[in-house]
Amino acid sequence: MKKDSKIFVAGHRGLVGSAIVRQLNSLGYCNIVTRGREELDLRNTKEVQEFFHQERPEYVFDSAAKVGGIRANDIYSAEFIYDNLTIQNNMIHSSFLFGVKKFLFLGSVCVYPKYAPFPVRESSLLDGLLEPTNEAYAVAKIAGIKMCQAYSKQYGMKTLTIMPANLYGPNDNFHPENGHVIPAMIEKFIKNPEKVTLWGNGCSMREFMFSDDMADACIFLMNSDLRKGEIVNAGTGDEVSIRELSRLIADAVGFEGTIEWDTSKPNGTPKRPLDFSKIRSMGWEPKNSLADGLAKTVRWYKENEMQINRR
Repeated sequence: MKKDSKIFVAGHRGLVGSAIVRQLNSLGYCNIVTRGREELDLRNTKEVQEFFHQERPEYVFDSAAKVGGIRANDIYSAEFIYDNLTIQNNMIHSSFLFGVKKFLFLGSVCVYPKYAPFPVRESSLLDGLLEPTNEAYAVAKIAGIKMCQAYSKQYGMKTLTIMPANLYGPNDNFHPENGHVIPAMIEKFIKNPEKVTLWGNGCSMREFMFSDDMADACIFLMNSDLRKGEIVNAGTGDEVSIRELSRLIADAVGFEGTIEWDTSKPNGTPKRPLDFSKIRSMGWEPKNSLADGLAKTVRWYKENEMQINRR
């Protein structure tokens, strides 16, 4: 990408999209296009095609998606599969129709099989059964990955997919029930200073990556030679149990109350560390430790608490 290339960041108000915009701005990219949901409904094919016809973006970062934690995925599974399939179908096809030079699709670690061999390689895709609690979201994302590959194969469209570890950071969904684990915990610990109840037994292991590192990886890959629908993992290589994570977040927010575990609720996938040797061999490394990322996220939360979206 050139500094004046026209770049569309879809989902620019979300966790990843906002981080990509911040990173692009910091690097001197000066022609960034964004649209809020009130301006452009990415589920509306006519609106999306009209937008691409008028704006003609050269590069597209597709970070727009309906996302949530275990509870939200389980309860709203129909919305998760419909909205995500519709958004990505419109984004990919319109990018093809209007000559986008390169399209980057945001995947998810949950698309890999529940019991994939560790660390999980890109080749594990479709090599086993999915985690049931987020199956609808995962199936939609898998369809997006395969659509990118099909458009690259048939039409020569330049696409790639990045598969991140579990993400967190500013502009996340901090809803205590529908958000992902880190933002949901931050909200719970701050709002309930005496006692917090968490799902499962806390033994599941997770790998977390700060959103600014994810943005850095996305821009790095967009500027790489990859273009034929390749899948690339991005992670940190560091795992932590949900129980230990709860202690780290409690310390970060100053929580001194009691943590209880509801073992009648699911734990999710027991363990899913990513093999990110491909992007590491290309020269990319994350910059933020979990402790540093949590501190930055908590600080952002406290500074923006009144404006935070708790969907």
